[in-house]
Amino acid sequence: MSRADLTKIAELVEAEFMHRWGANAPESVLEAFGVTTGRIGGGVMLSLRNDPMGGFFNKALGFGITEPVTEKLITEIVDFYREHGSPLVHIQIAPEFLPGDWAEIAAAHGLTPGATLVQCAGAVGDVKPASTGLRVGPVGDQEIDEWAALTWELFGAPNEHLAASMSAAARSGMCHAFAAWDGDQMVGVANLFLDGESAHLNCAATRESHRRRGVQSALIAARAEAAAAAGCRWLVVEVDKPEVEGANPSLNKVARLGLTPLYDRTEWTWRPETAKA
Repeated sequence: MSRADLTKIAELVEAEFMHRWGANAPESVLEAFGVTTGRIGGGVMLSLRNDPMGGFFNKALGFGITEPVTEKLITEIVDFYREHGSPLVHIQIAPEFLPGDWAEIAAAHGLTPGATLVQCAGAVGDVKPASTGLRVGPVGDQEIDEWAALTWELFGAPNEHLAASMSAAARSGMCHAFAAWDGDQMVGVANLFLDGESAHLNCAATRESHRRRGVQSALIAARAEAAAAAGCRWLVVEVDKPEVEGANPSLNKVARLGLTPLYDRTEWTWRPETAKA
């Protein structure tokens, strides 16, 4: 598999996860957050008018693969978020798909560079085994609600509607919940999204009391094993790019377990109050 092909796989599986999460959320969640989804130019758009995480979920991604990124496409994306009253949108495009006139396009729409993520991917079979002294594995139906609530608690965003959306996604089979337990206490969470031959790792967090005990390494290995059993060939995960090289334990862990950092992807943020007329 070439790096270019792996880039396409990484972008598309992440985009599909975000789109399905929004499109298949319970009606109560759609109403509470003002959720709207869309597809355009080969990519997807997820808009939350009332984003409980201050704009985190407002994302447009998966572009440049089936159609080129153009000024017209960015205009249509911005118009979608403006029409639906979004507080902002993070436009995420892999660097190799940015056009030569991207600086001019960004300036014309008032887009500003934001956080940078490192997109990592690799063959499912290349993920190295990892273990911890804790019990790690899939979450049973009776503990799905606890898993969903703990996920957002650990991300600093406890919210009944976010928890409801995660519970529904897991029970529908769209997502596959994994956790780590210390005795009967759930201390780590993680999610697995399957899409054909690709799998996406996301929503991973550990209680502060149980960090540096190999919890997330074991959860990555467990999800890789489950993805392989489901027929997936490729595993994708993105992590924050550290300001100082080597300073992000998550990135170090992912690379150590066998997933390759492919590229740095900067978010380009549009806000209605700073948009160019």
